[in-house]
Amino acid sequence: MKGVVLAGGMGTRLRPLTRVTNKHLLPVYDKPMVFYPIQTLVEAGITEIMLVTGGNNAGDFLRLIGNGEEFGLKHMNYAYQKTEGGIADALRLARHFVGDDKVAVILGDNFVQGSVRKAVQDFMNQPRGAKIFLKEVPNPQDFGVAVLEGEKVVRVIEKPPVPPSNLAVIGIYLYDASVFEICETLVPSERGELEITDVNNEYIRRGVMTYEVVDGWWADCGSFEALLRSNILVARERGVDI
Repeated sequence: MKGVVLAGGMGTRLRPLTRVTNKHLLPVYDKPMVFYPIQTLVEAGITEIMLVTGGNNAGDFLRLIGNGEEFGLKHMNYAYQKTEGGIADALRLARHFVGDDKVAVILGDNFVQGSVRKAVQDFMNQPRGAKIFLKEVPNPQDFGVAVLEGEKVVRVIEKPPVPPSNLAVIGIYLYDASVFEICETLVPSERGELEITDVNNEYIRRGVMTYEVVDGWWADCGSFEALLRSNILVARERGVDI
């Protein structure tokens, strides 16, 4: 299985911090934010990784991460997203890197407590399709929300005003190689982006979507409040009394 870390975007909700750097290079306690999703993939046993970024600070990732020796990697692959076209648009850049393999996609500002290794192994035994990760949250209206019927995901609704559940779809996705064919069929949303929710709903329509509910905490660093919370969570994980 290949791994893809998506670390583009302008990080507008974190300005003025992001006027001079990419959001994913900001610190979360004692490491740059992007280190955590890379570590999540490596800990899950994934050693072939591509980082997709963009904007004016793309070179900073190369200077920071290099070939990935700090993570035990022999090589780190990079791709450049010229415009902000959404998560699915960024994923398309990894098509030749992934080839016919399965792929674990993780947003560069998302990480979870503990390991996703078992879920990745389970997906490797899944003949085809996709797996999404869900987390109970107090504010599901701010995320894509999963609708479950029994043990099946029947729909993902993007930021519903009246959420049908409190299960947010977090920024870790496992796909087979057909994800790239699906991405090519997408129509841009009202905000002009190719939405990952549309990708997930197509897998659901095909009847090949599974899910995993995350037990530990989940960090999403997209706002000042979330960034502060992430720093506190990681610091406490390190044994710091905050």
